[in-house]
Amino acid sequence: MVVDNKATVTYVQLLKEDLVIIRLVPKEGPVPDYQAGQFITLGLPNPAEGGKIVRRAYSIASHPENRDYIELVIRWVRKPLPGRLTTQIFNTKEGDEILWLKPTGRALLINEELPNGEKDNRRIICIGGGTGLAPFVSYAQHLHDIGDKREIIVLHGASYVDELSYKDLLTGLENESIARGKDEWNFKYRAAISRPQEWFNRSWAGQVGRVETFLRPRDNGMSPLEELIGDKITKENTMFYVCGWQGTIDGVMDFLKPKGFVTEHDKREDGSFEVKYESYG
Repeated sequence: MVVDNKATVTYVQLLKEDLVIIRLVPKEGPVPDYQAGQFITLGLPNPAEGGKIVRRAYSIASHPENRDYIELVIRWVRKPLPGRLTTQIFNTKEGDEILWLKPTGRALLINEELPNGEKDNRRIICIGGGTGLAPFVSYAQHLHDIGDKREIIVLHGASYVDELSYKDLLTGLENESIARGKDEWNFKYRAAISRPQEWFNRSWAGQVGRVETFLRPRDNGMSPLEELIGDKITKENTMFYVCGWQGTIDGVMDFLKPKGFVTEHDKREDGSFEVKYESYG
């Protein structure tokens, strides 16, 4: 039998009509323990279904060292039919009650060890499509707070500039890396806009196309990602984490498979792999 916990919605930031950031605080007890990359299951009664509790899992954007709240960035599903839970969530206000189940999930946990037991010191490249950025916002803040020395790159893909939900936070982390030096905190953030021709995106001067185009080689043989970091991407020096629609996962692997990268789902006999992913839809 499922035992729901109760939480209070303490913060609502509507980024646009179908994109929101919310924070939850448990009504009883502390913020639950979790690891960067995990998700939490929320629930609300749906009046259209006689009050039946509808539940969905959402990646956690806050980080484990933050004991004040759980933060989520949620897209309102409207097509082909309005989402049974997201529609309810978009009607919640600060002070409202919401149900939750304890955080879980292993697909996107940060890899800390190689198959031989040595520490995994490969650079970390996170590729998030849409709200698939959420676990990597958690990664960035977590790795920052624990003083991790690995090189970390967060790449985000969105259709419109107002969907770059954590641009300020991630830009701030990159500015801190520049100020402190790569030996102390080695972090970069870049985004791609897939509809640059639309009027609302007229101010965009960054990467255009889907987020996986960061991996597409230019005429000089280097991809925009490799130009950014000043190094060739190989399966020996880089670990990828990908979250988003299945199309995003497939698009990334179209570029990585020819380089010999394999996913954790298809890991080699010795247990080695270079890509972890989680898809929704």
